[in-house]
Amino acid sequence: MIEFTLNGEVVRTDDTPDTPLLWAVRDTFKLKGSKYGCGAGLCGACTMHLDGQAVRTCVLPISAVAGKAITTIEGLGTPEDLHPLQAAWAEQSVPQCGYCQSGQIMSAAAFLAENPNPSEAELENAMAGNICRCGCYPRIKKAILSVAETSSKAAELATEVSA
Repeated sequence: MIEFTLNGEVVRTDDTPDTPLLWAVRDTFKLKGSKYGCGAGLCGACTMHLDGQAVRTCVLPISAVAGKAITTIEGLGTPEDLHPLQAAWAEQSVPQCGYCQSGQIMSAAAFLAENPNPSEAELENAMAGNICRCGCYPRIKKAILSVAETSSKAAELATEVSA
């Protein structure tokens, strides 16, 4: 039995230890937001957060997450309380087919948590491993930068208010 935290809730599974986390989340816990893309950890469609870090879950065995915290796209925000990136995705009309979007958002969220005010080059480098077969890269970049800009402005306002 493997126990871990999934979107804030402690869960247990008797999946075999080498079962990829993606399959446990999709099949055992019925969370279908993260997608299977390449099966080799290269495209990013399966990206989730492991203790806040973006990881490719199609190649991550469930045994590696015992005692750790996993966040999926379903745990990032809710329809009533969207994560800023989810809101930006909608505002910028980012998705075309939508298949890669949960992985794109999860990668971007982890990146912005570490680098809330990135340059365009830093952003492009960080997101280079996430493939969008529809070529929505300009809208993806615009959405992420809009969140970074909004966060920077909010931080500046907070600093001014406390001064």
